[in-house]
Amino acid sequence: MADFTFEALRRYPDVEAPNLVAVDASDRLILDEAAAAISSAPTGTVVVIGDRYGALTLGAIALHGAGAVRTHQDALTGEQALAANAERCDLTGTFTSHPLDSTLLSGARVVLLQLPRSLDALDEIAALVAEHADPHVVVVAGGRVKHMSIAMNEVLGRHLATVEARLARQKSRVLVATGPRPAGERPTSTWPASEHHADLGLTVCAHGSAFAGTRIDLGTRFLLGSLDAMAPRAARAVDLGCGTGVVAAALTLARPTLHVVATDDSAAAVASALATARANGVADRVEVVRDDAASTLPDSSVDLVVLNPPFHVGASVHTGVAHKLFAAAARVLRPGGELWTVWNSHLLYRPALERTVGPTRQAARNSKFTVTVSTKA
Repeated sequence: MADFTFEALRRYPDVEAPNLVAVDASDRLILDEAAAAISSAPTGTVVVIGDRYGALTLGAIALHGAGAVRTHQDALTGEQALAANAERCDLTGTFTSHPLDSTLLSGARVVLLQLPRSLDALDEIAALVAEHADPHVVVVAGGRVKHMSIAMNEVLGRHLATVEARLARQKSRVLVATGPRPAGERPTSTWPASEHHADLGLTVCAHGSAFAGTRIDLGTRFLLGSLDAMAPRAARAVDLGCGTGVVAAALTLARPTLHVVATDDSAAAVASALATARANGVADRVEVVRDDAASTLPDSSVDLVVLNPPFHVGASVHTGVAHKLFAAAARVLRPGGELWTVWNSHLLYRPALERTVGPTRQAARNSKFTVTVSTKA
């Protein structure tokens, strides 16, 4: 076995801070509850889903002897952190990363799962397990008790024959589910879901893990009210942290000559944004890219960036991602280009936008949100 300790794991290149951890009690509990199943699983049949920074993947390999592990992480920064942690622990090459599809789950005997907060995300995962995994598959799904609900048992139970809740430990708990239900007894997977919003003339498509699903969140809806004023002469724009691609689709529908790059580090967001572009007939002018803070785009290459930044990192309130995205926007904007941002007014982002991007003015405000436009100096 490799010389492995949880203490060696880091979150980098994701945001790091004293209140943000790379490993928690739920990671340890999942591995402990699944130890016997992992140890007896044939090589290539252990799958890890939702591993945040590598604790589950590397722990299964180093502590319990799993071989040729397949893993899926929604966040690109999670994939990068896993790779960096594997190198640090001398475990490079012991796992492969996959999309959330049959290549990940075909023939799986053991699935280790960090429970997603979204029931839709859990439904999509459970449906794929039931469709593609081995008939004797064991799913060990864990999380922090405060983020779990009985509805999670019900979602797993739609697709898998037995679901058992184990005793909690250190404010964490696991659910153990086994045996896919017969095809005729489980729901047919319908992901991505779609919804047409007649008031905006937009169809929104979403995979289970995509933020807001097929809804249009209030901040984005407020931002869309300023669409016509956004850098009207722009030829190339970026929907930064695009989510389901609502802004990218709306921009291209409103401006027939505009090319938009929709970028996000979430695999579910990227797949959703691509589906949204296709559903609205603008896939020829929307380029969808999975990357970390527009890292694949050249400096000074776009005229307009549109951003609705998150103010959470996982379950923790933290504005680090927003500031990272402000810096990314400043880098990719041409001189004179505009960053249009919507943010919860209490966050008071304007000074940070002034420092990072350039002169910033308020374009719109309501009881909850502020829209600002920052001009690249």
